[in-house]
Amino acid sequence: MGHDHAHHHHHAADTADAKALTLTLGMVLVVLVAEVVGGVLSGSLALLSDAAHMFTDAAALAIALTALRVAKRPPDDKRSFGYHRLEILAALANAVLLLVAAAYILYEAWRRLQQPAQIESSLMLWIAVLGLAVNLASMRLLAHGHEHNLNLKGAYLEVWSDMIGSLGVIGGAVVIRFTGWTWVDSAVAVAIGVWVLPRTWQLLRASLHVLLEGVPEGVDLAQVEQTLRGCDGVTGVHDLHVWSIASGRMSLSVHVVVAPPLPPGDALLTRLRTLLAERFGIHHSTVQLEQAPCEQEREEHGFGPAH
Repeated sequence: MGHDHAHHHHHAADTADAKALTLTLGMVLVVLVAEVVGGVLSGSLALLSDAAHMFTDAAALAIALTALRVAKRPPDDKRSFGYHRLEILAALANAVLLLVAAAYILYEAWRRLQQPAQIESSLMLWIAVLGLAVNLASMRLLAHGHEHNLNLKGAYLEVWSDMIGSLGVIGGAVVIRFTGWTWVDSAVAVAIGVWVLPRTWQLLRASLHVLLEGVPEGVDLAQVEQTLRGCDGVTGVHDLHVWSIASGRMSLSVHVVVAPPLPPGDALLTRLRTLLAERFGIHHSTVQLEQAPCEQEREEHGFGPAH
């Protein structure tokens, strides 16, 4: 049996991600307070709904930052894989928060349509502009990290959706200012709630897929098996599993049947692990070499069929 685990040093990337999250969290909290106060004073539901999104942004960023720091803790006797899975749990929590916020916004919008309120469009406009500026700055800070970290991707998606919300609030404030159509405020709130749902579903589905140990996105299991079978000396492949602990941390286990006699040394194991790393980016692999499939070995030695 062979085992390989390439140790990639993510310390610099993790430090940069932590700094980006900390700065973004600070800016979001400032705008959150401004939008809550402004929403109450102006009477704007759209501004309050954007504040709700800002609240989920702040919670998501805080969770992401905590998960990023806790994930650095080394493996121990009880958690042999370490704490990297906290990244996925945090992303799942972010998705749930977004769903709750979207439901709240839709409910409030429906209630406001039944009872229209007076809107102070000028205050609504300026606070929305402030929110947009913070969203753009936050997206720039998180732009790199979201490409390699599912947790940061969740935070990035929330900030991105909130940027769309800020644009909607700005547009609504301008319309109300020049037309007096206060119902536009509720319409914008509904649009913000509906806009975030597909992205929330995407994050929720991705998080659950990792927790269910599904095959990582971008990895074709059939192609992995075909690549292993194509290696000289390999006559069969079974019990092939590919999963991920967290973003960018894929693992593989497989039983490989080879023509007898077994090749000397680790030459075949090294070749197989190199193929997995170079073609599929799988650096953590456990490969067991066999002269016959496990079921056949059990039958030949009188152990009976595998259960």
